[in-house]
Amino acid sequence: MATLVTFHAHPDDECIACGGVMRAAADAGHRVVLVVATGGEHGEIVADVLAPGQTLAERRHVETLESARILGVARTEFLGYVDSGMVGTDTNAAPGAFAAADVEDAAQKLAAILREEDADVVTVYDDHGGYGHPDHVQVHRVGMRAAEIAGTPRVFQSTMNRDEMRRLVAAAAAAGLMGDGDGPDEREAESMGTPEAELTTRVDVSPWIAAKRAAMRAHSSQIAEDSFFLALPDEAFAMAFGTEWFVHVGRAPGEPYETDLFGVDGVRAVI
Repeated sequence: MATLVTFHAHPDDECIACGGVMRAAADAGHRVVLVVATGGEHGEIVADVLAPGQTLAERRHVETLESARILGVARTEFLGYVDSGMVGTDTNAAPGAFAAADVEDAAQKLAAILREEDADVVTVYDDHGGYGHPDHVQVHRVGMRAAEIAGTPRVFQSTMNRDEMRRLVAAAAAAGLMGDGDGPDEREAESMGTPEAELTTRVDVSPWIAAKRAAMRAHSSQIAEDSFFLALPDEAFAMAFGTEWFVHVGRAPGEPYETDLFGVDGVRAVI
């Protein structure tokens, strides 16, 4: 069996981006390791969820461990950086902010975990972090360099299918499932994810969609019960989150897509 290390910027990113492949890999007998760069200190807080005296970072740490349990994670590590906040804010360059960290130093920390685990597969983000968040872009830089240092053989950039997202948003709007302000606007849609023609890997995670949704629900400080994510009917949720897309570094893009992250040298997950 193989070891998958999946690297993310903030608590809750793991279940939204890779929750399906994580649970599927664990169910297939593979070792799943989650690495989170920051504590998510600058996330928007759902009202009335923090306990007296509890910080958001403390709450999100607990939420991440519960999400990891649901997704079958064997080991969870936090690199200890501070959430950099949204693009263009003063927190991007604050002391300890992940976006301002030295890439080589951060990559060495992640590479140490990759080496300890003898990782077969690592997931990072695409070169613009999916939607431009500075911490997500830094996950790409740090993750790619760490994989190089550690010699991790299979590197996948987690992303969204930009063209499929447009189709799903249009269908949801036509079906009356989206209100004003739900989903990306036209400008955002042009920059989110990766064009379909540049993708290499399409993983159907619909058999694990309940676990993915439960892991999202574990992040209750960020994802409210009445949020767009959790308020979707089951069928619509499966349409929106039942496929996870990747760019396999070194593989030519386009169809036929790979359908799992482990398909080499006889090491194949049942996903």
